[in-house]
Amino acid sequence: MFKLNENDKIAIKTVLDIKEYNEENFDPNILDQLENDPKILSLLKKYGSELLGDQRYLQLTKFIQHGDVTVYQHCIHVALCALKFDARFNTGADLRSLVRGALLHDYFLYDWHDGSAPGNIHPKLHGFYHPGIALKNAVKDYNLSKREKDIIKKHMWPLTINPPRCREGWIVCIADKYASTLETLKLKKGIIAIDYAESL
Repeated sequence: MFKLNENDKIAIKTVLDIKEYNEENFDPNILDQLENDPKILSLLKKYGSELLGDQRYLQLTKFIQHGDVTVYQHCIHVALCALKFDARFNTGADLRSLVRGALLHDYFLYDWHDGSAPGNIHPKLHGFYHPGIALKNAVKDYNLSKREKDIIKKHMWPLTINPPRCREGWIVCIADKYASTLETLKLKKGIIAIDYAESL
């Protein structure tokens, strides 16, 4: 199990303010607690229900992100973490842009594990190219604000050269890396993610 130093533990506990936080380990159960936080879920539903119920967006349920976690589930995890970060630090983020940008940040619509999959034009460089592909797809399917576009395009910084230009972009950039880490640790523990399509 990955061990954290005392400062790391304090930072994580402070940021997420999670009940029953495991002081000894970086606990992937944090995602389960976020999934069941009524305040965070209500904000996700308020600002994300239009996307989450759209048939085009539901295509993300067909693609795997990490192990058994679909791209759909991953994008929801990122939105939940972003909302928690915003609430914890009182950043004053535009919550609509924050949620929509988080939900669309990986809207690349292909199996990135399959180098011959349609749409996977740079199979070995997915990390570098998928933000631009996700943005192109999102602009085609949805009306996006400038902030939402910035979030999607720059969420992989520092792999993408230009850093985010808005606070929402920075929050999603951090939330994406954080959620990915939690998902990876969750997979190592053999925990299966829930089906969000039924719960939202």
